[in-house]
Amino acid sequence: MRFGAFVPQGWRMDLTGIPVDRQWDTMVSVARVAEEVGFESVWVYDHFHTSPRPSQEPTFEAWTVMAGLAEATAGVRLGQMCTSVSYRMPSYLAKVASCIDVMSGGRLEVGIGAGWYEHEYRGYGYPFPKAAARIGQLDEAVQILLAMWTEDRVTFSGEHYTLVDAFNRPKPLQEPHPPLWIAGGGEQLTLNVVARFADYANFAGDVEAFRHKRSVLAGHCARVGRDPAEITLSRNWDVVVAETEQEVEAKLAGVTGDAAALRRRGLVGTPDQIAERLTAWEGEGLAYSICYFPDATHGDGMRIFGEQVIPRIGG
Repeated sequence: MRFGAFVPQGWRMDLTGIPVDRQWDTMVSVARVAEEVGFESVWVYDHFHTSPRPSQEPTFEAWTVMAGLAEATAGVRLGQMCTSVSYRMPSYLAKVASCIDVMSGGRLEVGIGAGWYEHEYRGYGYPFPKAAARIGQLDEAVQILLAMWTEDRVTFSGEHYTLVDAFNRPKPLQEPHPPLWIAGGGEQLTLNVVARFADYANFAGDVEAFRHKRSVLAGHCARVGRDPAEITLSRNWDVVVAETEQEVEAKLAGVTGDAAALRRRGLVGTPDQIAERLTAWEGEGLAYSICYFPDATHGDGMRIFGEQVIPRIGG
């Protein structure tokens, strides 16, 4: 299994209490720890208003962070989970992604999805159409990204976007293009887009839901003539890890939110317990885990995971 880690950026209220002039240094420090202890990639969310509730706490913009981390890190890969299709014209996003791939020496992962956070859509003045329309935007945007990364002139006419002789230089360093992640588990529309275009899929849920989504995706792949093995299956995790069960309980007590729900949906336990659980998930086809550590700015969870879990099941 391969592993990524989220860098705190404020969206989940995870920079609260840190002075603004120290927040970027904190983010860079966490990214460098992830790189040091063996995570393949670091990730940020693409949001403008905090969660679980909108607040005045800072939230750093995802693609600005990508550019900054391209300079601040050396070898770790850089991703977004995931870019909201509505927030940037896909032609512009293709340009930004190409530049950051060059700036990072070919370390960019591009994640994209249909978007969902209506409060920030309304706040920033973006239309918030029905899900089917947003997924239609996603379908066209992915086609534009792939064309802009691989063709010299791009002309595109769709329901949502129109391009006429668009140029994109520099091209990404990665060939044929940066890996494309498409997030979301909508069975009729989103997974159809995944089957046609994605290098990586990302969807949530328990083991039963994961099996079901994997099966639905395989069905879409069969219909479009693609081997589902070409698509790496990934999942995001909230992780609370400590050396002993007593320390795990102490950490849980300090995590905001429902500890019981975190146990159900996340990875909670000692390194042995988490490695055992991930091994079972690997047997279900999960190949890439992206981990969010609530204590990333002030604790040792990321380091414990990198030093004691990744070596056991990382590949």
